[in-house]
Amino acid sequence: MKSTAPHSLKLTICGLEELPGHCTPETIPGVTHVLSILDPGWPEPEPIRNFDLERRLKLHFHDVIEPMPGWIAPERWDVELLLAFGRKLNQPASPVAQVNETHLLVHCHAGLSRSTASAILLLAQNNPSKPAHDIVGQVIRLRPQAWPNLRIIELGDALLGRDGEIVASVGMLYRLALDREPGLAEAMISAGRGREVAAAGL
Repeated sequence: MKSTAPHSLKLTICGLEELPGHCTPETIPGVTHVLSILDPGWPEPEPIRNFDLERRLKLHFHDVIEPMPGWIAPERWDVELLLAFGRKLNQPASPVAQVNETHLLVHCHAGLSRSTASAILLLAQNNPSKPAHDIVGQVIRLRPQAWPNLRIIELGDALLGRDGEIVASVGMLYRLALDREPGLAEAMISAGRGREVAAAGL
């Protein structure tokens, strides 16, 4: 009988400038898959071309939380593709792989918003019984400066049937970040991300 133990999912989260440090010939053996989230029209980063096409996913949308003229917001189908890719992560990296672990490198431009939101959803999908606040805490430990894109979180929460649990936990993350940096609230509101500030309960 096959084991029903959860597949181990290890994550690394980074921005574009950090990619070479994670995708060199020395580090590639530790990474099995790559999720790349880029602005529309942005070229594929050279470092991730070392990975087979079946082991990487590219998504293209801007880091915004509302549709706006001139900007492409993440949509439901983007998150559906993300979660479908996540389900494939349970498969071994190669037909002869024996270790029941996937090491996923997730990156966007800064490694703060689109990537951290995606990481939260992938962990929630991989651990459906794990409380959302534990999952969000795990991502904070990986990326202390995380500010997850709320639109991605809302879409993923609904698709995973978490009834707002992930959204609420991310709201607490926003609150912690704003407590550390009070001036951040005004900056986020000016950037059109006031709903995230509101989600913090401020």
